[in-house]
Amino acid sequence: MKKFVAIVGTNSKKSTNRKLLQYMQKRYKNDAEIKLVEVAGLPIFKKTEEMAIPKQAQGIAHELENADGVIIGTPEYDHSVPAILLSTLAWLSYGIHPLLDKPVMITGASYGALGASRAQAQLRQILDSPEIKARIMPSSEFLLANSLKAFDSAGNLIDQEQVERLDGLFEDFILFSDISKQLNHANSNNAKEMQNFSWDEGSGRRDEEK
Repeated sequence: MKKFVAIVGTNSKKSTNRKLLQYMQKRYKNDAEIKLVEVAGLPIFKKTEEMAIPKQAQGIAHELENADGVIIGTPEYDHSVPAILLSTLAWLSYGIHPLLDKPVMITGASYGALGASRAQAQLRQILDSPEIKARIMPSSEFLLANSLKAFDSAGNLIDQEQVERLDGLFEDFILFSDISKQLNHANSNNAKEMQNFSWDEGSGRRDEEK
């Protein structure tokens, strides 16, 4: 059975993105073991001379390294990814690379009509950055709009069309995670590039902040 880590990309205690990931955890329990990981409480990213990484971020990295794939649930704030999720990804690419070549599926739930579409587009760019180099499943957006009304009292999705779409995407993600393991040459080359990456000499958004 596959082992996936689902990152709850918000520090909100009442989040429909968390509810969506919990629904997936329950619905696909016979297909994969999905472990939810919270990012609430993680400090804002800050560069240090010793490149110290918070214990919480180290724990998340350990979970990611041992996972067959990662699901990231992101809200959308001001047309972008939440600050806590940005900070989490910064810690997870600060001298460590647990997302390197890791299969990633993105989901997004929002109270409005667009279902976090702009946040998902931004998140794809971030995950494709040279410091992270995750392997994002293509053409796989799951956008849950009007999420406050999307679940019944038991936490299940109400709209059957949405359920069928999510089922199809999750089935594809399982296949995608299998295919990713077979890309040996790409994995090897990416690992070498990451070993040679330098915060001082390489390219990346945090180099530009000096």
